[in-house]
Amino acid sequence: MGLAPRCLLIGPEAPMPSMGLVPLGPQRYHCPMLNYITHGTATDKPPLLIAHGLYGSARNWGVIAKRLADERLVVAVDLRNHGHSPWTQSHSYPEMAEDLAEVIDAHGGQMDVIGHSMGGKTAMMLALNHPEAVHRLIVADIAPVSYSHSQIQFIEAMRAVNFDTVERRSDVEAQLAAAGVEPALQSFFTQSLDIPNKRWRLNLDTLARHMPDIMAFPQTTAQWQGPVLFLSGGESDYVRREDREITLARFPKARFAKIPGAGHWLHAEKPREFEANARAFLNA
Repeated sequence: MGLAPRCLLIGPEAPMPSMGLVPLGPQRYHCPMLNYITHGTATDKPPLLIAHGLYGSARNWGVIAKRLADERLVVAVDLRNHGHSPWTQSHSYPEMAEDLAEVIDAHGGQMDVIGHSMGGKTAMMLALNHPEAVHRLIVADIAPVSYSHSQIQFIEAMRAVNFDTVERRSDVEAQLAAAGVEPALQSFFTQSLDIPNKRWRLNLDTLARHMPDIMAFPQTTAQWQGPVLFLSGGESDYVRREDREITLARFPKARFAKIPGAGHWLHAEKPREFEANARAFLNA
């Protein structure tokens, strides 16, 4: 689908946009900062950055973000190729970590960070590549390892939606149901709908092309010495005991906890329990 309009072509042959951008050389693209939603105001506590998972958005975290904002500024981002953030041809964890570093730099240079799934891998990469940018880190239901499964079946289901017949969100949910998508995921995916323009606010082409990168984690010998909580769902198999050696090699001060009865989408399934665990760790 190419680059979204928010990724701007600049250089000698392109008119300079009125966004304060500087030339990067002939015919190069510059993508502005990630879109984000803020909750609350700055306090004496570190601000909090929240990074969603694959097919998610800042909106998915609205309830938890608002509740945690009673003590601090909370910034929930749309990761690249999601929501209202720029669409790009690439989707690697080092690049996404740089995206987060840019947002953190704009909010004082250091933040607490919560990342779920793909957002958790991005947050880990951020801490490893920019250790000074992260104060405390919560990684939700993911480990710094490669996974053998894929999420490509959901891209295929979303691609198959016939927008010619869509007038409301329920029309898309019905088509996803016919494609075998379970109800909870129908509701989750359709939060990324752009009904007026009859499209997804997801760059499905780039996400499909980079699915192997999303399921993997970059090889690195870097360590982050800060405090990190690996918080997982008790019913999820994403964070396995056999991966702890690898995790501790990258994050020596890691702590591990589970929320009973929760699966991979632990923040949506058990929001109060997730909030309580997050608040206790961030305020420790």
